[in-house]
Amino acid sequence: MLSLKLGLSLNTLRPQGVWAPDDEASLEAWYKKGVGITLNGSDVSIWSDSSSNSNHMRQSDATEQPAYSSGVLTFDGTGENLQTSGQVSLSGDFTVGIKLTPTTPFGTVLGDNTATGEWMRIINSDTLRIKIDNAPVVDLALDSGSWAAGTIVLTRNSNTISMWYKGVLQADTEILSGTADIDAIGVRKTDLNPFNGTIEEVQIYSSYSTALTANVNAWLLSL
Repeated sequence: MLSLKLGLSLNTLRPQGVWAPDDEASLEAWYKKGVGITLNGSDVSIWSDSSSNSNHMRQSDATEQPAYSSGVLTFDGTGENLQTSGQVSLSGDFTVGIKLTPTTPFGTVLGDNTATGEWMRIINSDTLRIKIDNAPVVDLALDSGSWAAGTIVLTRNSNTISMWYKGVLQADTEILSGTADIDAIGVRKTDLNPFNGTIEEVQIYSSYSTALTANVNAWLLSL
């Protein structure tokens, strides 16, 4: 089938003084909207990592490749996923930013498809569930309303997990330690709870700060 590489150079110039994810030394992986996409027909076989760490997400099985159109990857909940042969491991503070549109029955946004008990999963219309090191889960609920097209930013600061939705800090916080391992977009081990919806961008950092959180929120909201 036809294979096509899309996207601008990873080193695309930007105005001086404008923040970008690759300004951060703690950037572990960056799946940038519309960049580093390799197509198999109209489906994604590779989403290259725009950080310097080469954690490229791939899918060789054509039946599990998400659809692609204008910078948007569509996962229909039947098992589409992308995986990296490497591993993103977050043992301390972290920041994870995602632009997405989850739809029923939701499912796993980020996870580990090779290790048990590592995932970030939307479980219902207003709740995100996180599991790390196969420890008991924690749930983060929206202040009000339900998931729609928008952005989620998750942070861990000294084991306290917080969530921003559409740029707004939500009241619910949880305590969760351990090393969060990520090697897949769209599933958890093994190929369980596949994501249903669209994903446009994912950013993963091994640090937390108020400035970083504000920058990630602003970047995602601008897409």
